[in-house]
Amino acid sequence: MYRTRRTMRNEVRICVRIEGIIQGVGFRPFVYGLARRHDLRGWILNDERGVQIEVEGEREKVADFLSGLSSPPPLAHIESTTVNYLPPVGYKDFEIKGSVGGEERSALISPDIATCEDCLQELFDPQDHRFRYPFINCTNCGPRFTIIKDIPYDRDKTTMTSFRMCSLCGGEYHDPSNRRFHAQPVACPQCGPRVMLFDNSGREVPTSDVIGETLKLLGEGKIIAIKGLGGVHLACDVTREDVVARLRGKKYREDKPFAIMCRDIEVVERLCLPDETSRKLLESKERPIVILPRRTDADVAPSVAPRQVTLGVVLPYTPLHHLLFADGPDALVMTSGNVSDEPIAYKDDEAFDRLRPITDFFMTHDREIHIRCDDSVVKPFRGRTTFMRRARGYVPFPIRLKKRGRSVLACGAELKNTFCLTKGRFAFLSHHVGDLKNFETLKSFEEGIEHMERLFLIEPEVVVHDLHPDYFSTRHATGLDIRRTGVQHHFAHALSCMAEHNLEGPVLAVVMDGTGYGEDGAVWGGEFLEATVWGYERRGHLRYIPLVGGDMGVKEPWRIAATYLDRIYGKVEGIEIPFVKKLDLKKWSFLKRAIEAGINSPPCSSVGRTFDAVSALLQVRETVNYEGQAAIELEQMAEVGERGEYPFEIVEDEGGFIVNPDPIIAAIVEEIEGGESFPVISARFHNAMARVVSRMMERLREITGISEVVLSGGVFQNHLLLGRVCDLLEKNRFKVYIHQKVPPNDGGISLGQAFYGIYLDGD
Repeated sequence: MYRTRRTMRNEVRICVRIEGIIQGVGFRPFVYGLARRHDLRGWILNDERGVQIEVEGEREKVADFLSGLSSPPPLAHIESTTVNYLPPVGYKDFEIKGSVGGEERSALISPDIATCEDCLQELFDPQDHRFRYPFINCTNCGPRFTIIKDIPYDRDKTTMTSFRMCSLCGGEYHDPSNRRFHAQPVACPQCGPRVMLFDNSGREVPTSDVIGETLKLLGEGKIIAIKGLGGVHLACDVTREDVVARLRGKKYREDKPFAIMCRDIEVVERLCLPDETSRKLLESKERPIVILPRRTDADVAPSVAPRQVTLGVVLPYTPLHHLLFADGPDALVMTSGNVSDEPIAYKDDEAFDRLRPITDFFMTHDREIHIRCDDSVVKPFRGRTTFMRRARGYVPFPIRLKKRGRSVLACGAELKNTFCLTKGRFAFLSHHVGDLKNFETLKSFEEGIEHMERLFLIEPEVVVHDLHPDYFSTRHATGLDIRRTGVQHHFAHALSCMAEHNLEGPVLAVVMDGTGYGEDGAVWGGEFLEATVWGYERRGHLRYIPLVGGDMGVKEPWRIAATYLDRIYGKVEGIEIPFVKKLDLKKWSFLKRAIEAGINSPPCSSVGRTFDAVSALLQVRETVNYEGQAAIELEQMAEVGERGEYPFEIVEDEGGFIVNPDPIIAAIVEEIEGGESFPVISARFHNAMARVVSRMMERLREITGISEVVLSGGVFQNHLLLGRVCDLLEKNRFKVYIHQKVPPNDGGISLGQAFYGIYLDGD
């Protein structure tokens, strides 16, 4: 192109450094097209930090180019942009250079994303080369985190390296104008992965239509293990009670609800009552499982979600899912492929070995999953998203922190475990690992840490862990040859919410939880703290009650209920309520002696255990089959419009406050004796606990002058309680912070631990 001397004097060259999620998401072809449209020359390349760009041309066009960078492709997420102006060097064209490596790694990686609309159109277009191909994808969708082994994100560093592209796929892959340009999982029926069907004995089922045969088997009431993006699901007919009950029995999952995959939003609306926020979540590129109110006439087998007024639903997020539902059922049970308490199966051999006792057939494929990643679970709250489990679709997208600090490994808790690694301003919260109670989960925990350390080239300088000495996560931390420090469980909960909102404190923290190791040796769980990133003061707590039997007191809520009655009335016998009439008084007498002798009855301030006690008194749940079951079912039975509440006491003790819930329990007993309905009693109990929080915050504000409050802990997964608490605090002019990026349960603790590690030593 001919340029006058005047034009050349108006030319500039810029070097642009961009960091964020910009590799494997169509960012380079986007920049290529942007540069060509503005008649600019230069280059772009991927490296260990993100992308580097040099362009030169007329000053006004360079300015327009920079402005255009602010509207990147849908999966791109720009964290930072640095621009340096340089003298022109006379580039002749704009090119996309090959990726380069280096010592520093700070490039971010996209989570696995649901199939985009363009790919869906091609999937069902008979004229398209990839018609009904179960692994169709492009730079705007498909697997990322679960197939990547290393960075820069190139095909030879993914599990697609064994699939050599055909000429058609290769042409698209190398064409900067194509949306599959450098889409690392790109494939087609001629060169890519294939889907296969095996019977329970491991023999491949001879069929030319794996999808059709699988649908036929599902219609016959078979349980099918289906390999997906981050692991294996167990699928069956959602309407057949005999089949769902058989799956539940074989999976050893007595009551915990199964997820349901629905063909589309119209099917969801036949089963549930979604609002606008729910619809956006269901149809989002992340495609989480969304907890929704169920319709009373929903055509769902009772064993899908026993005694629940909600259902967990998800829409198809892979091409394979879309093909299953194109000519198949409206909905399927689609639950994690594991036995209760184990991590989701993700390797073929492992899946066949672990799931053979459960499933009738296996529908698998030959694209390897490098790292397991279960489905995310969310629940809408007042137009916002709250997490029950953060995994596929969101991991490994980092949480940006206020402070740039040392690299920290935070090992998390024992239940609902996640770990967290930090680098610079980024906190990389792991996918959901699960309960560290068996070898498989512990192995998954250790492999996950190793993978993410390698992926982001993080060498932790300090490891942070829970104070509980017997947690496997604590044992892992103490076995490392680096500096380590422990953080109290509920302080870590508070810090996790503070980290989300970049609060250094001081703040008031309400942490309502199940159980956690307290610094006085007691079991904590109903805590009112004054917190900063450097430490905390325990300003108040729920009055201690003996947790008779330790862990058995968690599994058998009737024990806590009986202990409350004995403390209030001096005995249990003679109280005229159905709970007592059914009580095994001989067994209770034995446990009472254990309490009096101080045998395996640690003092406990847990709000979660108080919810359990009320659940038992109302005969909702006297024993539990999964964590939080009693409280969940108590919440779901509550009369939502009821505004009554019960009395309680707050007493000052050694400079702190003790909340005595005994008057609440006594009032509940009186109302049971008087014949009040259990849903009304449940609602009044929730209202009373919300009032406890409000009164405590008012008292602590008088003392501290602090009006910022963070709410954390697994009890705040209870949205009835959360809503009541927020209403009261906001009415009293408190600034309230709740979790929106990580779960309030133990799945978020590792973020709080990491946050503490960054500020260690008063940094």
